[in-house]
Amino acid sequence: MIKLIFSSLLIFVLTTSLPGQQISKKIPRVPEWAKKAVWYQIFPERFNNGDRLNDPRPIDMKGGWPYEISTGWEISPWTSDWYKLQPWEKADGHDFYWNAGVRRYGGDLQGVIDKLDYLQNLGITAIYFNPLFESPSLHKYDASMYRHIDNNFGPKPNYDRKVWAKENPADPATWRWTSADLLFLKLVKLCHERNIKVIIDGVFNHVGTTFWAFQDVVKNQEKSKYKDWFYIKSFDNPGTGSNEFDYAGWYGVKDLPELKEDENGLIPPIRNHIHAIVKRWMDPDNDGDPSDGIDGWRLDVADMVNHNFWKDFRKWVKEINPNAYLTGEVWWKDWQKNIMFNAALWLQGDQFDAVMNYRFTRAVKRFVSDRKLHITPTGFADSLQAIQKNYPEENFSVLMNLLGSHDTERLASLIVNPDNFYDHYGNPQQNSNFDIRKPNRIERLKQALMVGLQMTLPGAPMIYYGDEAGMWGGDDPDDRKPMVWPELNYDPEKTHPFNKPRKPDTVYFDQNVFQWYKKLISIRNENPALSTGDIHFLVKDDKRDILVYSRTSGTQRILVIINNRGSEQSFMLDKYLLKNKTGMQDQISGEIFKFGPVSLYPYQILILK
Repeated sequence: MIKLIFSSLLIFVLTTSLPGQQISKKIPRVPEWAKKAVWYQIFPERFNNGDRLNDPRPIDMKGGWPYEISTGWEISPWTSDWYKLQPWEKADGHDFYWNAGVRRYGGDLQGVIDKLDYLQNLGITAIYFNPLFESPSLHKYDASMYRHIDNNFGPKPNYDRKVWAKENPADPATWRWTSADLLFLKLVKLCHERNIKVIIDGVFNHVGTTFWAFQDVVKNQEKSKYKDWFYIKSFDNPGTGSNEFDYAGWYGVKDLPELKEDENGLIPPIRNHIHAIVKRWMDPDNDGDPSDGIDGWRLDVADMVNHNFWKDFRKWVKEINPNAYLTGEVWWKDWQKNIMFNAALWLQGDQFDAVMNYRFTRAVKRFVSDRKLHITPTGFADSLQAIQKNYPEENFSVLMNLLGSHDTERLASLIVNPDNFYDHYGNPQQNSNFDIRKPNRIERLKQALMVGLQMTLPGAPMIYYGDEAGMWGGDDPDDRKPMVWPELNYDPEKTHPFNKPRKPDTVYFDQNVFQWYKKLISIRNENPALSTGDIHFLVKDDKRDILVYSRTSGTQRILVIINNRGSEQSFMLDKYLLKNKTGMQDQISGEIFKFGPVSLYPYQILILK
């Protein structure tokens, strides 16, 4: 009853005045669908090349780091050895990590459309896209504009450029739809027909140097109408031979000019522009029906934008679609000291529905894969309960529980390299001791257990593309390899980025890993208690690393038993755990377990119902 009262108090009513009538929209504290979501994160350039005719060319990369293209540059072969330099890369004299920024593999929206059946078969119910907006980079966090999807993600790159040229970027009335825009809207429609939600990355703290307003400042200096959009330190003096133009970039990175804020967040002209962008992608035909638009936003480096702006942003989004989902990247409070944010300030009901839950990742990492930094079942339960205490109950249920992303080591490589601080020195460029090999059998068992935890604990699980296919790789850029597909034949990985010796690793779509993900996702999707149920930690055996917890919702009760050891152990399934039932069935194997000793193999998880 207390929970019902609490939930009802967290309903906000937005009243919109229309001629002759009052329309009230009930805005839930969090979207109901998000509580049962299984997320899949797609890095568009590396997911699937469905259209070879739109592949990037040097002109598409103009103005992006590293500002030069090797002679003979070509699209990189999708199935090639990741660290092996192509002929044109060898010729330029740069190492792998320089060349990684210049590589393009041609992933696009048609490639995603072609794989929607694959995602549906996996059990995915929501997609998060890394940035899709026009940009010269492979990652798109340096936007040239927010009003258009990148032309190399659509079918007619040259046509799209002609559309841009006819518009006034500052005037939404002049904006048109490009071929890439229309293909994206088609993708959204196809996803919705499959009951798959779509959210996209909103990068509103900074832009790229090719951003239209910044380019106007570069051209017109102090005479530019947009000079106040950025933190300009000095303008160029045309009377000297040097260029004195200087400005603030995100974290000092000049490739990413920061957008200006005042006490209310982004200044009014920028704010108005972004408001128009929100409307454009959330209700494309502007008819008041948001079903043809995106279902929400993931907000990049959200902790670096004033709270007041996010409060207004939430109002803009929710007045269009009360059931839209907002999640923020609120992560490192102090990266150097390995301190993550308690994101409670962003989850008070007036900003975000959720955050990317890197605290969850760290807890699972320490519990399963770490040795020196290992935490016991008690420590793991305490870590999760600390997060739960920090955040309102409904927000806790929709947190993005990820185990890897475009900004960190992949899950498999996280396990291969235990005891490093998470997201610290996670590739060979940053850490000469980082092991780039494929995981072994025991490490795959650990991965399976970590996925089992992810699918049975509170919060919405999120899979980073390819983890379910068995992919591995260190931190950026090694976490951004081309997706491994079953119909393709891949070269073995036998090259080291710094020419150290290594054993060749075969690269292929791992059906065993995929079937495990698919099975665990189906169990979660079919059992509401795993999404919305209460959690109770029943056994925390620190001496043997055995953990038991239950998820309950209404009459449904799920019992989860975990052996977090690399050896077989016996566990007593007693009447207290069975709740006087004669037996419970493991949802993974189908085996019936009754009162008495249970044999648990290394890193096994049982999901009993």
